[in-house]
Amino acid sequence: MIGAAERMDRLYRSQRLIYDFTRRPYLLGRSALIEGLRPAPGARVLEVGCGTAWNLIRAAERYPAANFYGLDVSPAMLETAQQSIDKRGLGARIVVCQADATSFDPLVLFGYQSFDRVFISYALSMIPDWLRAVARAMGATTSEGSVHIVDFGRCDELPLAFRTLLHAWLDRFSVKPLVEFEREIVLLSQTHGFSADIVQLYCGYAMHAVLTRTR
Repeated sequence: MIGAAERMDRLYRSQRLIYDFTRRPYLLGRSALIEGLRPAPGARVLEVGCGTAWNLIRAAERYPAANFYGLDVSPAMLETAQQSIDKRGLGARIVVCQADATSFDPLVLFGYQSFDRVFISYALSMIPDWLRAVARAMGATTSEGSVHIVDFGRCDELPLAFRTLLHAWLDRFSVKPLVEFEREIVLLSQTHGFSADIVQLYCGYAMHAVLTRTR
Protein backbone atom coordinates (compact mmCIF):
# COMPACT_ATOMS: atom_id res chain seq x y z
CA MET A 1 0.00 0.00 0.00
CA ILE A 2 1.44 3.39 -0.97
CA GLY A 3 1.72 6.16 1.60
CA ALA A 4 -0.19 9.43 1.62
CA ALA A 5 2.74 11.45 0.28
CA GLU A 6 3.32 9.15 -2.69
CA ARG A 7 -0.42 8.98 -3.40
CA MET A 8 -0.71 12.77 -3.51
CA ASP A 9 2.45 13.12 -5.58
CA ARG A 10 1.09 10.67 -8.14
CA LEU A 11 -2.21 12.52 -8.27
CA TYR A 12 -0.80 16.04 -8.52
CA ARG A 13 2.67 15.68 -10.05
CA SER A 14 1.43 17.27 -13.27
CA GLN A 15 -1.86 18.74 -11.98
CA ARG A 16 0.02 21.02 -9.58
CA LEU A 17 1.25 23.07 -12.55
CA ILE A 18 -2.31 24.08 -13.48
CA TYR A 19 -3.96 23.51 -10.09
CA ASP A 20 -4.65 27.12 -9.13
CA PHE A 21 -6.01 28.06 -12.55
CA THR A 22 -8.31 25.04 -12.85
CA ARG A 23 -9.54 24.85 -9.23
CA ARG A 24 -10.26 28.51 -8.60
CA PRO A 25 -13.77 28.45 -10.13
CA TYR A 26 -15.10 25.78 -7.76
CA LEU A 27 -13.10 26.01 -4.53
CA LEU A 28 -15.63 28.49 -3.21
CA GLY A 29 -15.39 30.25 0.14
CA ARG A 30 -11.61 30.51 0.39
CA SER A 31 -11.53 34.29 0.22
CA ALA A 32 -14.19 34.52 2.95
CA LEU A 33 -12.13 32.17 5.13
CA ILE A 34 -9.05 34.38 4.71
CA GLU A 35 -11.06 37.50 5.54
CA GLY A 36 -12.28 35.82 8.71
CA LEU A 37 -8.81 35.01 10.05
CA ARG A 38 -8.06 38.55 11.27
CA PRO A 39 -4.78 37.70 13.01
CA ALA A 40 -3.30 40.31 15.33
CA PRO A 41 0.06 41.89 14.47
CA GLY A 42 2.82 39.38 15.13
CA ALA A 43 0.40 36.43 15.17
CA ARG A 44 1.36 33.04 13.82
CA VAL A 45 -0.98 31.50 11.23
CA LEU A 46 -0.73 27.88 10.06
CA GLU A 47 -2.37 26.28 7.03
CA VAL A 48 -2.79 22.52 7.13
CA GLY A 49 -2.75 21.05 3.62
CA CYS A 50 -1.36 24.20 2.01
CA GLY A 51 -0.92 22.69 -1.47
CA THR A 52 0.43 25.29 -3.89
CA ALA A 53 0.31 28.05 -1.22
CA TRP A 54 -2.47 29.96 -3.02
CA ASN A 55 -4.19 30.64 0.31
CA LEU A 56 -1.01 31.36 2.23
CA ILE A 57 0.17 33.93 -0.28
CA ARG A 58 -3.13 35.78 -0.29
CA ALA A 59 -3.39 35.66 3.49
CA ALA A 60 0.17 36.96 3.88
CA GLU A 61 -0.59 39.83 1.51
CA ARG A 62 -3.86 40.56 3.31
CA TYR A 63 -2.19 40.56 6.76
CA PRO A 64 1.35 41.91 6.34
CA ALA A 65 1.99 42.08 10.10
CA ALA A 66 1.41 38.34 10.69
CA ASN A 67 3.70 35.36 10.07
CA PHE A 68 2.56 32.37 8.05
CA TYR A 69 3.38 28.66 8.00
CA GLY A 70 2.12 25.78 5.90
CA LEU A 71 2.41 22.03 5.72
CA ASP A 72 1.46 19.51 3.08
CA VAL A 73 2.04 15.80 2.66
CA SER A 74 3.05 16.12 -1.02
CA PRO A 75 6.66 17.15 -1.77
CA ALA A 76 5.65 17.90 -5.37
CA MET A 77 2.99 20.39 -4.27
CA LEU A 78 5.43 21.99 -1.85
CA GLU A 79 7.93 22.47 -4.66
CA THR A 80 5.33 24.49 -6.54
CA ALA A 81 4.36 26.30 -3.34
CA GLN A 82 7.93 27.40 -2.64
CA GLN A 83 8.35 28.64 -6.19
CA SER A 84 5.19 30.73 -5.89
CA ILE A 85 6.20 32.09 -2.48
CA ASP A 86 9.63 33.11 -3.75
CA LYS A 87 8.16 34.67 -6.89
CA ARG A 88 5.98 36.94 -4.72
CA GLY A 89 8.92 37.84 -2.49
CA LEU A 90 7.31 36.33 0.61
CA GLY A 91 10.00 33.85 1.59
CA ALA A 92 10.75 35.72 4.81
CA ARG A 93 7.13 35.55 6.00
CA ILE A 94 5.90 32.17 4.73
CA VAL A 95 7.57 28.90 5.74
CA VAL A 96 6.34 25.58 4.34
CA CYS A 97 7.27 22.02 5.37
CA GLN A 98 6.37 18.46 4.42
CA ALA A 99 4.21 16.64 6.97
CA ASP A 100 1.07 14.55 7.41
CA ALA A 101 -1.99 16.52 8.55
CA THR A 102 -2.99 13.78 10.98
CA SER A 103 0.30 13.52 12.86
CA PHE A 104 2.39 16.66 12.39
CA ASP A 105 4.50 18.10 15.21
CA PRO A 106 4.56 21.91 14.85
CA LEU A 107 7.47 22.30 17.25
CA VAL A 108 9.65 20.00 15.16
CA LEU A 109 8.54 21.55 11.88
CA PHE A 110 8.50 25.25 12.68
CA GLY A 111 9.92 25.69 16.18
CA TYR A 112 6.54 26.67 17.66
CA GLN A 113 4.17 24.53 19.71
CA SER A 114 1.04 26.49 18.86
CA PHE A 115 -0.49 29.03 16.48
CA ASP A 116 -3.01 31.84 16.84
CA ARG A 117 -4.92 30.69 13.76
CA VAL A 118 -4.97 27.33 12.02
CA PHE A 119 -6.91 26.93 8.81
CA ILE A 120 -7.75 24.07 6.46
CA SER A 121 -9.11 24.80 3.00
CA TYR A 122 -10.48 21.99 0.83
CA ALA A 123 -8.00 19.48 2.24
CA LEU A 124 -10.11 17.48 4.68
CA SER A 125 -12.16 15.96 1.87
CA MET A 126 -8.93 14.33 0.63
CA ILE A 127 -7.88 12.92 4.00
CA PRO A 128 -9.45 9.56 4.93
CA ASP A 129 -9.05 10.17 8.68
CA TRP A 130 -10.12 13.81 8.42
CA LEU A 131 -11.38 14.03 12.01
CA ARG A 132 -7.92 13.16 13.26
CA ALA A 133 -6.54 16.00 11.13
CA VAL A 134 -9.03 18.45 12.69
CA ALA A 135 -8.16 17.22 16.19
CA ARG A 136 -4.48 17.74 15.44
CA ALA A 137 -5.24 21.26 14.21
CA MET A 138 -7.11 21.97 17.44
CA GLY A 139 -4.13 20.78 19.43
CA ALA A 140 -1.88 23.20 17.54
CA THR A 141 -3.79 26.33 18.60
CA THR A 142 -2.94 28.75 21.40
CA SER A 143 -5.29 29.24 24.35
CA GLU A 144 -6.87 32.14 22.44
CA GLY A 145 -6.60 30.43 19.07
CA SER A 146 -9.14 29.20 16.55
CA VAL A 147 -9.43 26.72 13.68
CA HIS A 148 -11.00 27.83 10.40
CA ILE A 149 -12.28 25.30 7.84
CA VAL A 150 -13.88 25.43 4.41
CA ASP A 151 -14.64 22.33 2.34
CA PHE A 152 -17.21 20.65 0.15
CA GLY A 153 -20.61 20.14 1.77
CA ARG A 154 -23.56 17.85 1.10
CA CYS A 155 -25.03 20.03 -1.70
CA ASP A 156 -28.50 19.04 -0.44
CA GLU A 157 -30.17 22.17 -1.77
CA LEU A 158 -28.66 21.83 -5.24
CA PRO A 159 -30.21 19.85 -8.13
CA LEU A 160 -29.56 16.11 -8.02
CA ALA A 161 -28.05 16.12 -11.52
CA PHE A 162 -25.53 18.79 -10.53
CA ARG A 163 -24.68 16.96 -7.31
CA THR A 164 -24.16 13.69 -9.15
CA LEU A 165 -21.86 15.26 -11.75
CA LEU A 166 -19.89 17.15 -9.11
CA HIS A 167 -19.32 14.07 -6.98
CA ALA A 168 -18.26 12.05 -10.03
CA TRP A 169 -15.76 14.76 -10.97
CA LEU A 170 -14.38 15.03 -7.44
CA ASP A 171 -13.99 11.28 -7.20
CA ARG A 172 -11.46 11.42 -10.05
CA PHE A 173 -9.19 13.34 -7.68
CA SER A 174 -9.86 11.23 -4.58
CA VAL A 175 -12.05 13.96 -3.08
CA LYS A 176 -14.95 12.83 -0.86
CA PRO A 177 -17.41 15.54 0.26
CA LEU A 178 -17.85 15.55 4.03
CA VAL A 179 -21.50 14.53 4.28
CA GLU A 180 -21.39 14.18 8.09
CA PHE A 181 -19.31 17.30 8.60
CA GLU A 182 -21.65 19.26 10.89
CA ARG A 183 -22.50 16.42 13.26
CA GLU A 184 -18.94 15.11 13.51
CA ILE A 185 -17.38 18.54 13.96
CA VAL A 186 -19.80 19.49 16.74
CA LEU A 187 -19.05 16.24 18.61
CA LEU A 188 -15.30 16.62 18.15
CA SER A 189 -15.41 20.24 19.27
CA GLN A 190 -17.26 19.38 22.45
CA THR A 191 -14.74 16.65 23.23
CA HIS A 192 -11.75 18.97 22.79
CA GLY A 193 -13.17 22.05 24.49
CA PHE A 194 -14.11 24.08 21.42
CA SER A 195 -17.29 25.73 20.22
CA ALA A 196 -18.27 25.25 16.58
CA ASP A 197 -19.83 27.94 14.43
CA ILE A 198 -20.83 26.26 11.16
CA VAL A 199 -22.58 27.77 8.14
CA GLN A 200 -23.56 26.38 4.76
CA LEU A 201 -22.40 28.30 1.71
CA TYR A 202 -23.98 28.38 -1.73
CA CYS A 203 -26.94 26.09 -0.98
CA GLY A 204 -24.77 23.56 0.81
CA TYR A 205 -22.08 23.42 -1.88
CA ALA A 206 -19.52 24.23 0.82
CA MET A 207 -19.30 24.29 4.61
CA HIS A 208 -17.48 26.98 6.57
CA ALA A 209 -16.62 26.36 10.22
CA VAL A 210 -14.86 28.37 12.90
CA LEU A 211 -13.80 26.40 15.97
CA THR A 212 -12.94 28.47 19.04
CA ARG A 213 -11.56 27.31 22.39
CA THR A 214 -13.98 27.41 25.30
CA ARG A 215 -11.58 26.02 27.90
